[in-house]
Amino acid sequence: MSSNVFTDDCTTSKELKITEGAPIADMVRTIAAGETENGKAFANEITDCFISDFEKPGDKMAHVSTFLVVDGTVYMSYYANTKEPSEDPKNQTARLVYALTDDIDNKTFVDLQTTGDMVGDKAIDMVYDTILMKKDNDTIYIMWTARTSEGNYYRFYCPFSLSTKTLGKIGVNRFKVGNTVNDFSVSGIKSALAENEIPCKKMYSDIGIMQKLSSRVENGKTYYYTGTYSGDFTCIIKSDDLITWEYVSQPDFINDSKWENATYVLGDKVYYFVRQQDTNKCGFLTAYNLLTKTWDVPVEIEDCQSRGDFIYYKDNLYLFHAPIDREHIGIAKIDTENIAGSSIVLQAKMHTSCFYPFVQYCENGELAMSYTVARKHIRLAKFTLSKYL
Repeated sequence: MSSNVFTDDCTTSKELKITEGAPIADMVRTIAAGETENGKAFANEITDCFISDFEKPGDKMAHVSTFLVVDGTVYMSYYANTKEPSEDPKNQTARLVYALTDDIDNKTFVDLQTTGDMVGDKAIDMVYDTILMKKDNDTIYIMWTARTSEGNYYRFYCPFSLSTKTLGKIGVNRFKVGNTVNDFSVSGIKSALAENEIPCKKMYSDIGIMQKLSSRVENGKTYYYTGTYSGDFTCIIKSDDLITWEYVSQPDFINDSKWENATYVLGDKVYYFVRQQDTNKCGFLTAYNLLTKTWDVPVEIEDCQSRGDFIYYKDNLYLFHAPIDREHIGIAKIDTENIAGSSIVLQAKMHTSCFYPFVQYCENGELAMSYTVARKHIRLAKFTLSKYL
């Protein structure tokens, strides 16, 4: 592979301004955690409607799943440790798995990148969050974080053809702020924000892109929205090609955000939920108005500080999150006219751990959920959300 897969960051003489986080001082309400009676039925359904586990035989650890069902085939992404049973990016592999829904046990495993691989002229020494996104009717992008040996984290992507089941070339995602376009890396994000005089909260460790896409047509072009994060810095991004991602906005009120931020665009608003510091008992829900460029006063939702996910189902928006611990699931119905009116659908004690649930359409207009069980299994199960509404 040619060495020009990477580009140099723009040079700027401007200093990046770091803003401090703190607990939210002004919120419209707090939604409390607590198991609900219908949660038992949901936990049972997830167990009864088990589809399959997708880790590879011999994996010591597996985590962070994304899936799609296309024309009777399930495609699943995650990262795995094949050497020892810990979440250690120095020993991890970014992976795609696929299987026919009517022959689910006959899986094909495709490893994208492993610590020690070379990309262009750079050695990879850490591999982390791995997701997938559908580009078009014949292409999905597998996307992941990796650190190069000089210590910079990057977001990579690789196209995969659904018809030929072949991989394309690995590329580097791009991060755009105003007219500045850098590689999607820690240094690239900082440089682009600094050049455009946009402050941000403290960035550290890896960078991530959230796997849930939602779309909006702007000036005749379809843009796909999601969230990105590094440490305490979280923001909304959008893209028209899933390669170059443009900064949109970040919450403008003082908050305690940390790591993964779920987003969903409906009309002129982007709904936003993010976990907070471990000492905080709540995540927060807010919304960004793309026309007025203003943020709603947030609603706090009690959460164990795990990853959330939105899904739009039967004309309503729902949030899946971990209200008590990672053995519980909470589902909240979002009042898109007034987020203060959002309400609990159910809160369930699951029969296994249920790390980082990701909800997507499966077949016949109904949903399935992929999740991690104790960082050992990448599990997929169907359910019918309308039963609980």
